[in-house]
Amino acid sequence: MRTIALEEHFATPAFMEGPGRKLKDRAETLGGRLARVVAELTELGDGRVAAMDAAGVDVQALSLTEPGVEQLEGEEAKRVARQTNDALAEAVRRHPTRFFGLASLPLSDPPAAIAELERVADGRGFKGVVINGHHRGRYLDDRFFWPVLARIEALKFPVYLHPTPSPQAVVDAWFGGLSPIVSEMMAGPGWGWHIETALHVLRMVVGGVFDAHPALQIVVGHMGESLPFMIQRVDVMSQAATKLKKPVSAYLRENVHYTFSGFNFLPTFLDLLLEVGVDRIMFSTDHPYQSMADGRAFLDRLPVSNADRERIAHANAERLFGL
Repeated sequence: MRTIALEEHFATPAFMEGPGRKLKDRAETLGGRLARVVAELTELGDGRVAAMDAAGVDVQALSLTEPGVEQLEGEEAKRVARQTNDALAEAVRRHPTRFFGLASLPLSDPPAAIAELERVADGRGFKGVVINGHHRGRYLDDRFFWPVLARIEALKFPVYLHPTPSPQAVVDAWFGGLSPIVSEMMAGPGWGWHIETALHVLRMVVGGVFDAHPALQIVVGHMGESLPFMIQRVDVMSQAATKLKKPVSAYLRENVHYTFSGFNFLPTFLDLLLEVGVDRIMFSTDHPYQSMADGRAFLDRLPVSNADRERIAHANAERLFGL
């Protein structure tokens, strides 16, 4: 069974000396698992392919790890996006049957973001875009970003919307007053990242992004970042109130796709399956933050038909990304 994993991260050494420096410094201080993560992030060649082979993963969609370029401004954002995309294009060129790319864009400058999108969309192995959350407190419902979304839509590139920490004022209000380590975990992978991403998706919906760009498709990980559990409740926001063309839940079933990315939890999967259907669910492992082998084993033991397992493993991704 062919497997295409869609939330698989990388970084360049230059990125780890710049925007990724915090993670690199912590890895150097703490060693252990963090040191392994940093080493595997920057492995874009035969070592990554060998690890994929060992885990039973055939193809990875590679995306720049959080915090990406979304918190950068001006020339720095343009430079980091271009350098990162060039490194990714070279990795795809060397292993065209094993990798494809999700492009990073300097969203702080929409004309520059569009120019970078046009540059990488022309035969360089990119099939979509990664956006690591908000840009300094501005979300994609802000019309500032809509020219970029319009060009992404025209290219039929899906957007992988990945978590990033909430703006600092939100972190302070929600997670302040706790011990530093608990606050950090609550604001990040223990809770906050996922709620932040769910909020971002809902802002896009109620902000009219998908009414303005109905063909735009986004992908979120972690079994839907809590959205499937709330998918019926969100229709409390009636069309009379939102002025949208459809109920909020309709956009979550028609413009959003969902991946595993390390949430190898059967009850969570079953809720997602019941709410959005098998054609909206795709495989991912969240490498190197989570285990590729564990993700593949979870895929293999899902209580679904062989045909549905094939859809989740590769066919849905092939259709969405035009593979």
